[in-house]
Amino acid sequence: MVLRLEPDFELVGSVANGADAIRLARECRPDLAVLDLKMPRVDGIAATREIKRISPQTRIILLTGIDAGSEIAHAVEAGADGYVLKEVEPQELIHAIRTIAAGEAYLQPAVTKQLLTQLRGAGAPHPAPPHTAAAPPPPLTPREMEILQLMATSATNREIAEQLVISEETVRKHTKNILAKLDQPNRTQAVLYALRQGLIQLT
Repeated sequence: MVLRLEPDFELVGSVANGADAIRLARECRPDLAVLDLKMPRVDGIAATREIKRISPQTRIILLTGIDAGSEIAHAVEAGADGYVLKEVEPQELIHAIRTIAAGEAYLQPAVTKQLLTQLRGAGAPHPAPPHTAAAPPPPLTPREMEILQLMATSATNREIAEQLVISEETVRKHTKNILAKLDQPNRTQAVLYALRQGLIQLT
């Protein structure tokens, strides 16, 4: 109901389980899918993986509980582009959808903190960094470190640019360099890798 009120959103379907979400994604190839992490028949992780396989251009945002922990890490590995709490306010969900649809990541800080706590616990699965202790990632510049730190928030490229008084294009170029240096496929996995390695901290 909330999404239907947005004039620039076209809701192409709504389903009750993961299997139907995969079917609908195959039929409609949507720009973006909002998935519950815990769904009947096929859970959000498996649905994310399959939707990314059949419709790589579809961006995916996950709705999750605060205690999801390592499950979110699996979902990130499967290709999720962002995540928010199920209790998210409607306007924040809309903002998250717009952000992810624009090709950026949206990591709700409360969920990221819980995820990091879980990952630091009993060795929960997480996006595996390709660099080993013997071959650390290339050093990031001070500006890249600033941007990487802001990437761990829900800030968009525009908001990062405004905070640092630089252009959005400059932010995009720095982001591309960060992903290359950390050898990560997207912003979400880059942030989780950086947090896991202690390169940045959640504020």
